[in-house]
Amino acid sequence: MALLTRERRWRSALLDLLDPKAGETILDVGCGTGSLAILMKQREPQANIIGLDPDGEALAIAREKAAVAGVSIEWKRGFAQDAVACGPADKVVSSLVFHQVPLEGKRTGLAAMFAAAAPGGKVFVADYARPTNWIMRQAFRIIQLIDGQTDTQPHVEGFLEAELGKFGGRKVSAGFRLDTPTGTISIFVVPRNEDIMKGLH
Repeated sequence: MALLTRERRWRSALLDLLDPKAGETILDVGCGTGSLAILMKQREPQANIIGLDPDGEALAIAREKAAVAGVSIEWKRGFAQDAVACGPADKVVSSLVFHQVPLEGKRTGLAAMFAAAAPGGKVFVADYARPTNWIMRQAFRIIQLIDGQTDTQPHVEGFLEAELGKFGGRKVSAGFRLDTPTGTISIFVVPRNEDIMKGLH
């Protein structure tokens, strides 16, 4: 799957967009086995990196990988909706998580990510979004076979763009797009909108 998703390419682009700074707190939602969290800590050792994931086995692997890499990361067990308990964070990121999540979980998870972001913070989402063309739409059918039609179909129909726009208070477009053998992977960077967040409470 790493080859099919061109993982190295989009993850490198995501890391560049995240651009970790000393003293920042960055929360990785759905961190899995910790690859991105470790890369962020290696790029900026003075950043405070938190990895959140519901899978205890994945977190155990993440802890082992971080130990081998010689970096200190705070690992927490929980779903995307639990992100708010890990904040406030200067930057909140998820990568290839939401296309696997049921619709209501997508909504509550994204809401929790924005709630976890500190005032002036940003939310970063790397995932499959609206395909760039017909070929990419056909390619995404591979992912739909693997992860199921129900959870993945909203992404084809522009769910991410619409939902992120709702929280950002404006129309959003991808800051980076990559066509892969499994479809188009897009990266969105959305600043937390204080007026919108106040209206949600």
